[in-house]
Amino acid sequence: MQSAIKIGISSCLLGNRVRYDGGHQHDRLITETLGKYFQYVPVCPEEECGLGTPREAMHLAGDPDKPRLVTRKTGIDHTEKILSWARKKVSDLEKEKLQGFIFKSRSPSSGMERIKVIGDDGKVRNTGVGMFAREFMNHFPLLPVEEDGRLHDIGIRENFIQRIFAYNRWRSLLAENKSLGGLVAFHTKHKLLIMSHSETHYREMGRLVAHGKENQLSEVFTKYEKMLLEALRLKTTVKKNINVLTHMLGYFKKVLSSDEKKEMLDIIEQYRHQYIPLIVPVTLINHYVRKYDDKYLAGQYYLSPHPLELKLRNHA
Repeated sequence: MQSAIKIGISSCLLGNRVRYDGGHQHDRLITETLGKYFQYVPVCPEEECGLGTPREAMHLAGDPDKPRLVTRKTGIDHTEKILSWARKKVSDLEKEKLQGFIFKSRSPSSGMERIKVIGDDGKVRNTGVGMFAREFMNHFPLLPVEEDGRLHDIGIRENFIQRIFAYNRWRSLLAENKSLGGLVAFHTKHKLLIMSHSETHYREMGRLVAHGKENQLSEVFTKYEKMLLEALRLKTTVKKNINVLTHMLGYFKKVLSSDEKKEMLDIIEQYRHQYIPLIVPVTLINHYVRKYDDKYLAGQYYLSPHPLELKLRNHA
């Protein structure tokens, strides 16, 4: 990476004291671990729309699909104020060229999902979406987004980071080599990564690229980007990864010794039963790639989709 990836984030997660009580929700995973690779653009809806800090706590009320934002004690309705600000803010954020966003969980303004909404009937439903989060996700429907709490789940974190780094490489292609040849090269290097998320998308994207000359280049790029981000949003699984690992093993069928082949199959089987993490078979495949100088597999981002230092494949 030549420069840090620009990511939007709920300001309180960086340690900024913008919470309703004047506090913060500093998350060291975000600032110290991911912060080595990301440049954060902080956003605090309540403070930026003029509600100030500290302020009265608020909650969502009414219809979960179209809730109101009201203060808990005094019942003051700030819905229009925050929505007016949010609609302008998402337009302003286009200039930042963000490649993702990390939201504050359980926030009535910034929570992605499962936000408490107190209905007019007094019932509490955990089906709401924060008002700013909803506007942001509607405005940037394909952009990788996640919540702070969910990022502490290793599987969710890896999926999010994979999407961020893949999208960063896509943005580089758009800036440096937006041509059919550039798209073919990009797809070639991402084939197995895409396959590990969705074989259906893998086949559809392959057909799109193969018939690229038959359509307008801008249309091909638009369709490809949509399919890429939709595919990577789908979670990898042990079964999907084993499919890719055995697919790669096929590239060595003429060069591996019987002992090497048995070792690889044994490692894959251990991974299948979750006795070992994914990094073990991936490391062995990488060893064979170097030993037998397989140029195609050497260029596959599946084998190195994100910085090794993040240790995202080290957990069984």
